[in-house]
Amino acid sequence: MKQHSRRHQVLKQEIIDIINKQIQMEAHSSAGYLAMAGWCDVAGYDNCAEFFFKQSEEERKHQLKLFHYLVDMEAKAISPAIGDSNHAFDKLRTVFEHALDMEIGVSDAIHAVVRSCREHGDIATEEFMRWFVQEQIEEEYVARRALELFDVLGEDKIALGMIEERILGVAYDGGV
Repeated sequence: MKQHSRRHQVLKQEIIDIINKQIQMEAHSSAGYLAMAGWCDVAGYDNCAEFFFKQSEEERKHQLKLFHYLVDMEAKAISPAIGDSNHAFDKLRTVFEHALDMEIGVSDAIHAVVRSCREHGDIATEEFMRWFVQEQIEEEYVARRALELFDVLGEDKIALGMIEERILGVAYDGGV
């Protein structure tokens, strides 16, 4: 049984609500990446499928990190309902464009959580969210670099084969 050092909830309801909203967004992103992986797998892009399976797993880890934070702070964490994900892509580039758009949306939502923490003077949660801000720098970087492969190599069959070969090597090195 947990020892209660405070009699009242530490987090304000507005912070709990926005973090629960972020939990839902991370879950939806995980499902979205799973749909992208499935499309790539069926289309024969095995490495791209693996890339998106890994992204899906990473988003789920983000969801759980947020969920555990709320629970650790003795707040109510809500297991989210996940709506439909986009499964209809016309070509590989469209899949990667959708991935970048999704990551930009997640970044915007993370920034909204940080702004809310500042508005409510929640220094602890703001500090916790710094990890997510840094993570989104990496996520957007990888999504942009992956999409740039199409700009550099093109979209003919040979180029798509080269993208398939190189996709698992796209990574963020932190500017080092």
